[in-house]
Amino acid sequence: MNVLETESLDHAMDLPGRPGDHRVVVAMSGGVDSSVTAAVLLERGYDVVGVTMQLYDAGLTVGATRTCCAGQDIYDARRVADRLGIPHYVVDYESTFLTDVMEAFADSYVSGETPVPCVLCNQTVKFRDLLTAARDLGAAALATGHYVRRVPGAQGVSGGPELWRGADHGRDQSYFLFTTTGPQLDLLRFPLGALSKDETRALARRHDLAVADKPDSQDICFVPDGDYARVVEKLRPGAVEPGDIVHVDGTVLGRHKGIIHYTVGQRRGLDIGGTADRLYVIRVEPETRRVIAGPREALGRTEFTLRGVNWLGGEGGIPAAGVRVAVKVRNSFRPAPATVSGLGEGAARVLLDAPVDGVAPGQACVFYDGERMLGGGWIVRAPTGE
Repeated sequence: MNVLETESLDHAMDLPGRPGDHRVVVAMSGGVDSSVTAAVLLERGYDVVGVTMQLYDAGLTVGATRTCCAGQDIYDARRVADRLGIPHYVVDYESTFLTDVMEAFADSYVSGETPVPCVLCNQTVKFRDLLTAARDLGAAALATGHYVRRVPGAQGVSGGPELWRGADHGRDQSYFLFTTTGPQLDLLRFPLGALSKDETRALARRHDLAVADKPDSQDICFVPDGDYARVVEKLRPGAVEPGDIVHVDGTVLGRHKGIIHYTVGQRRGLDIGGTADRLYVIRVEPETRRVIAGPREALGRTEFTLRGVNWLGGEGGIPAAGVRVAVKVRNSFRPAPATVSGLGEGAARVLLDAPVDGVAPGQACVFYDGERMLGGGWIVRAPTGE
């Protein structure tokens, strides 16, 4: 490890004294990012312990190579731990993952929303249960392979550590960590936040890790084939019913087999014959089981409400008078200027400077001030007709 790498890692770890004085638990998913995290921390001299979460029946992912926390991934994590010579534990969170992530995912789809289960996983089993396990193991920190930066010191209003976007914006994962709290940030560390993916893979090869060229996890771990509807129907049998596809002008265009097959902004899969217009899903109405379709210009939203808001921008929460931010309404979205105003009881109102397409209920809206991530909330479905 060269001097620049050492300085960058020490800054990211933000732990006093010698590395050898600190035990660091690494959340090892079996992928290249968490494996490199363990390797570089061990090389620097930290007392590293690897922990892998068992989240669901490994049989669900037989033949799948682009998921995480599956049977093969647990095996890969163990291989890396053996290669590095560090202790490795597997913790069974299947029951809590089923309740807090998988069933919540299904309920969200049935209610006409488009959920983000990776956020729920970080919020529950990873940054709640795994943090508890790290403390039980006597760890000074829990390190993950996320591409985000934890900036220490009194740089913000609150004076505590801040969460910044990954230096490589193409890999930045801050959107999925908007529910992270201040107390959690005290224990969390993200050693790869200043790196690119290519740099991470180069480190994996340097450390001779078997996962150096392993593909990234891209699918939702418990939906390895991308068939969300099949999973929802299995978890909530009988909850999926057919209904009408209706144009925004009130014309019935056809029938659908269940609202779980549709999300706001979707164009493919409407299967509407007899119209020359290019139509998109404008909204989903679970009460009437209707899917409302219309032209792209009908997708634009300038204002919406959030629930379950987490605020990392300072003491006292989001001001009722509003604060200027940039927002992302999905992970791939370029941050757009907006004003967010606190409504109390974990709610907020977002007013965009210009209309944005595809604001989907159930998705996360995440706030930014430049590189700093300020938190976010869950997009609430607008009342019918709004």
